[in-house]
Amino acid sequence: MPSENRPLRIAIVGASSLRGKELKLVIEERNFPTADISLLDTSLPPGTLAEAAGEVTFLKPMERESFTGSDIVFFAGSAEEARANWKMAHDAGASIIDLTGALESVAGAAAWIPEMETLLPPPEPKDGSRAGKGIYSSPPPAVLIACALAAGLHDCKPLRLAITFFPPVSERDQRGVDELEKQAADLLMLHPFSQPVFDAQIAFNLLAGYGEASHPSLAEMRAEIAKRIAAYLGGRALIPAVQLVQAPVFYGYAFSAYGEFAAPLDAAKVEKALTGVGIQLSAKGEPGPTNVSVAGEERIQMARIERDANVPAGVWLWGVADNLRLAVANAARIAEELLAPKI
Repeated sequence: MPSENRPLRIAIVGASSLRGKELKLVIEERNFPTADISLLDTSLPPGTLAEAAGEVTFLKPMERESFTGSDIVFFAGSAEEARANWKMAHDAGASIIDLTGALESVAGAAAWIPEMETLLPPPEPKDGSRAGKGIYSSPPPAVLIACALAAGLHDCKPLRLAITFFPPVSERDQRGVDELEKQAADLLMLHPFSQPVFDAQIAFNLLAGYGEASHPSLAEMRAEIAKRIAAYLGGRALIPAVQLVQAPVFYGYAFSAYGEFAAPLDAAKVEKALTGVGIQLSAKGEPGPTNVSVAGEERIQMARIERDANVPAGVWLWGVADNLRLAVANAARIAEELLAPKI
């Protein structure tokens, strides 16, 4: 961490990715006391023109010297990029915050959701303490949503909880966005379309699985999300059943959840429990959230709960989160916790 007389130095690896760009915006909006934001990327050549903190800068090469003097290094690009370069950041003495999920298994990164500390205290990193040079993992949107629902409903003692997620194509970064956009245009023009990312028609379609050439598969993504949810909850709250259905939308992580209890609960009690973990509910009489309405919002947005028509003690929950903003805002909160009380 920076000394009393030295401003903070931050590096963002994967700066040209959708997460990297969003992270840079969030850091600037939250007024981190930074002297320097270094932008690093392997997908673009060093020296590519960029912008940080309102000033023109350039992408730096991915080499040991680029991490020298960094206090916090965010890995926001691909998992491969994180696996290949985290050691240089660690050897430079930086605290690492990983948004790719790669470092939980490779480097023993401790997953952390500061918003839920009182209900689900985070595990300590395996190579240091929270005040030291730890390696931390900021979970992806589906894990953040599932853990919030499980923690929020814990005191209501649900018998079962099941969540169907509708991930947007931006979870596959810019390539996913480009594929959906091009497929939609080609289909409307009755042209043949390409499918290098999903190996399937993603435009105007819902998918329960990708084509065989797509990696990771939707089943692999579901298994990884389920594993990370179970690991973070660690038996401290009911572990939900999880399903993924790929939606033909660019941004916004939508979900439909079903909770069942031993007896019918007062809706106000359930809603109060959910707001207690940072979920924002629609005002009474207002429509529920949509992929469009949540753009730029840091919190999970939810409609008012609805009772099931056939199961008196069952309730349905509908919600959406800005997938990029939710993920990077949690990473920024981890950084703020590491810096406290200096920030």
